[in-house]
Amino acid sequence: MGRIKSALEIALERTESVKTDKASINLFEAKQEGKRLANAFIDDPSQDLNEELQKHPADQQESIRQGIFEVLEPQLILPSKLEDMPRIDAVGKGLHLLINNEEFTVMLRQLIQLFSQYMEECTIFEKAIQEQYAPRLRKKEEEIARRTGREVQIDPFQDPEFVVMYNQNLKALNSKYQIIVDQVRKEALKLWKKKEKQ
Repeated sequence: MGRIKSALEIALERTESVKTDKASINLFEAKQEGKRLANAFIDDPSQDLNEELQKHPADQQESIRQGIFEVLEPQLILPSKLEDMPRIDAVGKGLHLLINNEEFTVMLRQLIQLFSQYMEECTIFEKAIQEQYAPRLRKKEEEIARRTGREVQIDPFQDPEFVVMYNQNLKALNSKYQIIVDQVRKEALKLWKKKEKQ
């Protein structure tokens, strides 16, 4: 028993110098609260994010803002479907509140418009690729029908050859827009760091 006790004593001696820094814990918790607020705002953009922020003590405001920023900034991404647009719009509103820079706000508005254009291009692109691939798909359907004696209709997205062709062409379309998204995110980070130093 003495041996266990001495090991415990040694462990206690080693941790004696470690003090809990209450201020650091409070700032960490404030940052986590900011992340929670940001996620709630993305889910329901009708909330007043600034009002929610003001409910917290002044000494926690910066950490809360940091938490909000850390959730919102990575959400500036190309939409994969139209249903993503309200989320992206909420992200833009949240970043506008945090950064509060008119030039950046204009940049965000342009980005949202660009996303709408991107979604339109994606729709046109998908139709064009399907039309281009349709003769090959018909041949595959005819071949299966000939072998099985049943008519089949293949969903192009279940055909591996189509998926490869689709993804290659989509990647080219995405890269054109991704450059602009990256520039806006870089500007957001730059302005955020500048604001933090003030």
